[in-house]
Amino acid sequence: MEIKKGIGVSPGVVISTAVVLDAEDLRVPKRTVEPGQVQSELDRLGEAIGAAVVELNTLRDQVATRHGKEIAAIFDVHMGMLKDKYVFQQIIQAIKDQQTTAEYAVSVVMRRQAAVFAKMKDAYLAERVKDIHDIEKRILHHLIGRKRQDLAKLTSDVVVIAHDLLPSQTAALDKSHVRGFACDVGGRTSHTAIVARAMGIPAVVGLGNITEEVNAGDTIIIDGTRGVVVINPDEESLAEHREFERKHARLEIELRTLRDEPARTLDGEQVILQANIEFPHEVDDALEQGAEGIGLYRTEFLYLSKETDPTEEEHFAAYADALKRLHGRTLVIRTLDIGADKYREGAESSERNPFLGDRSIRMCLHDIPMFKCQLRAILRASALGDVRIMFPMISTLIELRQARMVLKDVEEELEDESIAFKKNTPVGMMIEVPSAALMASNFAKEVSFFSIGTNDLIQYTLAVDRTNEKVAGLFCPAHPAVLMLIRDVIRAGSRAGVPVSICGEMAGEPLYTLLLLGLGLGTFSMNGPDVPEVKKIIRSTTMQHARDVARRVMSFDSERQVMHYLREETRKIIPEAF
Repeated sequence: MEIKKGIGVSPGVVISTAVVLDAEDLRVPKRTVEPGQVQSELDRLGEAIGAAVVELNTLRDQVATRHGKEIAAIFDVHMGMLKDKYVFQQIIQAIKDQQTTAEYAVSVVMRRQAAVFAKMKDAYLAERVKDIHDIEKRILHHLIGRKRQDLAKLTSDVVVIAHDLLPSQTAALDKSHVRGFACDVGGRTSHTAIVARAMGIPAVVGLGNITEEVNAGDTIIIDGTRGVVVINPDEESLAEHREFERKHARLEIELRTLRDEPARTLDGEQVILQANIEFPHEVDDALEQGAEGIGLYRTEFLYLSKETDPTEEEHFAAYADALKRLHGRTLVIRTLDIGADKYREGAESSERNPFLGDRSIRMCLHDIPMFKCQLRAILRASALGDVRIMFPMISTLIELRQARMVLKDVEEELEDESIAFKKNTPVGMMIEVPSAALMASNFAKEVSFFSIGTNDLIQYTLAVDRTNEKVAGLFCPAHPAVLMLIRDVIRAGSRAGVPVSICGEMAGEPLYTLLLLGLGLGTFSMNGPDVPEVKKIIRSTTMQHARDVARRVMSFDSERQVMHYLREETRKIIPEAF
């Protein structure tokens, strides 16, 4: 028996027989053609792309039927790549200039594009490398005449073990027989992970060398909840995981029944649970999970998905779409938060320390026309529903006041143009850096609400780059210094009558729910799928118990003590969670 730890990207536990996919590398050798054959290669390229478009359209329709239009929209990205004139002009030029075969030109250009994305520090964009490889292989298969491995026509239950699964391979899985999958590489934000979650298939990625450790026919346990894969388990481990599988299934059923129940403690304290989104269509799933509104709309993806900045109308259309889906519930829109590890197309930073550089609100204040464009759209959307504006990465009072001055200018412009907007739209700020946390009482005099962004707050407090694998293990929400800052911000907000929420990953971690509740947090904002479990904990405790937990935790001087104690307390409520 061997146990391997990876990244759980789709929850659930499954025990089944392994099928191992061979790594598929279609890199082709360089071969030149005679000048008179160049047009023939261009024709072959056109035919291959045309065939790929037809194939992709069919796949997209099949996925839409099985899993919904939102998941099928992933393949709109692929379609966009196939029709990207800039990329394919490079392929055409390579065939003409170097007189190479179409397949060699495709391989070189597409892998060059993949290398550009792979260097990006933003995990979401870096994961798009897989989509580029998917498109490359699809075209090469048509040029070379090879068929892709078919995972849609299996005859018995299996778990798939692979170096990597491309998004199209994942979407084509026969869910009636593919019970789960495990990969050497991958991350939480890949399209493969998104498809796996939508299909309800337990999955673990980032296992390093799982394909070298597993043979076809081995018995495999895939625990997507805890990010664990067990190879050829012994009887004791099998029994343990079968019992966990049964308990997890019962928990899932129980959690679904809580969707319409209030997040209220046993002694009557009401808590607000909201969701974080990146795209308007994610509102639907958030509400389905029981969220009461959107506590964080990350608008940077409006900028990252295209080569030019979005227009005011594109901003407005996105916000209006989200509000329509919310049916009167709250929508907190965070203004542009790029820089550091997220950059617009072709604008990757040359700064030596981008996390400490021109990012977020700083960048907006350096580009007032861009900032005003977004603020105009947000204010226009405020006439349609409960919109609130949130400025990110505020570190000084001057920055906050400058941002509010720009907002005031926009309000006056809209009034002059007789464009409707809601006056006195609530304005809040993110608490993401120690300076803001330490001065929370000062900031509280000038904003309507705080939202603690724990991801960055932890990073800056502990001086740990969470994207650097060499030090990522030091990134810990349970560090006493981080907890003290969170406690003090909540206290400052309470004294000033300013609501405080947390919208970082910490809000959706059941391990920290009792602690945050006990510290006085009244609003949690998290990824939609995390809502039911957090709600379960809130509905299973009292405020007195939560305060006792918080008091005990704040007496500890190490993160290890904190996590051990919180794990024991949470396990009393949800044993299946750990």
